[in-house]
Amino acid sequence: MPIHNESDLQQLAQKIKTLGESLGFQQVGITDTELSDAEIQLNRWLDAGLHADMDYMHKHGTKRTRPAELHNGTVRIISCRMDYLPEPMKQTNERMADPIQAYISRYALGRDYHKVIRKKLQRLADMIEQIIGPFGYRAFVDSAPVMEKAIAQKAGLGWIGKHSNVLNKDAGSWFFLGELYVDLPLPIDQAAEEHCGECRRCIDICPTQAIIAPYVVDSRRCISYLTIELKGSIPEQFRPLMGNHIYGCDDCQQVCPWNRFAQLTDEKDFMPRQDLDHIELIELFQWDEETFLKKTEGSAIRRIGYASWIRNIAIALGNAPKHNRILKALNKYAQHPEPIIREHVAWAIQQQQNKQ
Repeated sequence: MPIHNESDLQQLAQKIKTLGESLGFQQVGITDTELSDAEIQLNRWLDAGLHADMDYMHKHGTKRTRPAELHNGTVRIISCRMDYLPEPMKQTNERMADPIQAYISRYALGRDYHKVIRKKLQRLADMIEQIIGPFGYRAFVDSAPVMEKAIAQKAGLGWIGKHSNVLNKDAGSWFFLGELYVDLPLPIDQAAEEHCGECRRCIDICPTQAIIAPYVVDSRRCISYLTIELKGSIPEQFRPLMGNHIYGCDDCQQVCPWNRFAQLTDEKDFMPRQDLDHIELIELFQWDEETFLKKTEGSAIRRIGYASWIRNIAIALGNAPKHNRILKALNKYAQHPEPIIREHVAWAIQQQQNKQ
């Protein structure tokens, strides 16, 4: 398909959206590369130190907010979203409320989304190439300095809610994002409008009060950061507040009114593996490192490493109701060679012993 005029570009843009949906994306939008407002907000957040020790948030300089610096020749961004919720939210709530069950953020229950979505983005690029011939592009899935949420909002996929997740009026927030940076001057979509209004349920529900102001998350307090990104000791003040959360936290999504419109995923790769959607803390705590690596193969969970995995579960066991089985399990790790494990196991044992 040769591109000669605006009409050809309009047809191509519509074709790209149709192709994206045929690949399993629920929505595809297109935007330009102007992210100056997002750059201001990002710099303000970084200057306040709210990124904690996530140095990758600033080490790339302006590449994050100036797409053409990240991939030369970029003039448009194709933003795609894909639902991942594997179970009804009522079921998720029940798992979260059971203190002996391990709660893992629902996005991480299946195959690593980076791999799934990157493959689909590459397929989309191949399809475009079949139509117009070679063009410049690069695919991204949360693995490079990309302002994916600001891009999604500009592309009309949703607005950034007060919890900092992207919200869609028809689908809530349980979806992944992926981008194709392209050198095609495609027509752009209208940015999504904000619809949070006066609601502050996500702010009020946050166990550690990490949402310190509407649209502002302090990573240093966030359970997702503490259980996934932080490699050292989790501050004691936050440990009792973590409950049974051992990888990530969905509390703010659970209470969002817009998630009553959330759709269950059709993607088989996002279905739970290893029964991680309903498994007891003690069973996971008994995994040795070899078992952890085997059971989390192809999963986003693996990247936190075994020490952080046991650290997180130890805290959850410390928060669980007192039980001899729990104390017995914890004591087996009391002399573990990893200092980070010993520290958190000792804390958990003390918590169990202090309970009536």
